[in-house]
Amino acid sequence: MSLQAALDAFRADFEAGKPPYNASAAIHPIMKRATAELIASGLAQRAIKAGDRAPTFALPDADGNAVSSLDLLADGPLVVSFYRGVWCPYCNMELKALEAARPQLEALGAKLIAISPQTAVNSRRSMRDNALGFPILSDTGNKVADAFGLRFALPDYLVELYRDGFKNDLAVVNGEPSWTLPMPGRFVIATDGTVLYAEVNPDYTRRPEPDELMPVLRRARSGAPA
Repeated sequence: MSLQAALDAFRADFEAGKPPYNASAAIHPIMKRATAELIASGLAQRAIKAGDRAPTFALPDADGNAVSSLDLLADGPLVVSFYRGVWCPYCNMELKALEAARPQLEALGAKLIAISPQTAVNSRRSMRDNALGFPILSDTGNKVADAFGLRFALPDYLVELYRDGFKNDLAVVNGEPSWTLPMPGRFVIATDGTVLYAEVNPDYTRRPEPDELMPVLRRARSGAPA
């Protein structure tokens, strides 16, 4: 089953209120409203695109060690996935799909990292629960996400739903009070810092297939134009 097919199946069960989700039907119009408003904002069109220069960054991993994009790029291209957090089932499914693709990515000379606004303890949980072999970096306040054009503030009505309805207090999960998130985004960055691939979607239920990365990395390895 493809990643998107799995996401669609999860969404159908969630919206139907099937166990173990048992979600109230009242929440779905609220969540769909927020997604529609984010799409209408045009923010995704202003995000970093293929051909742009990627922002450089240095962020702590789940053990507190500083990880530099420049150091990673010294060894080959870099695949970067921005995701919302350990609490997001769609994100967890994407992380597992990327982990399954990681041997192919590494065989093509690439390194894979994920970036989230969550605290290190939640990144450790993400890595453990999803059996990940690649690092998750903590982007406190979504500063790097902002540099990539992905950062957005949750509207007040969605803050209320997350905090009071889902008992998901992002101020605690992320260790800071901004109530911002990144739009899910995936990038391939060449060793010279050029973005070879960029996929950003304001609809968090839509994620690209990991297989889309392979032709990009093969071209990068051969030296052919992206």
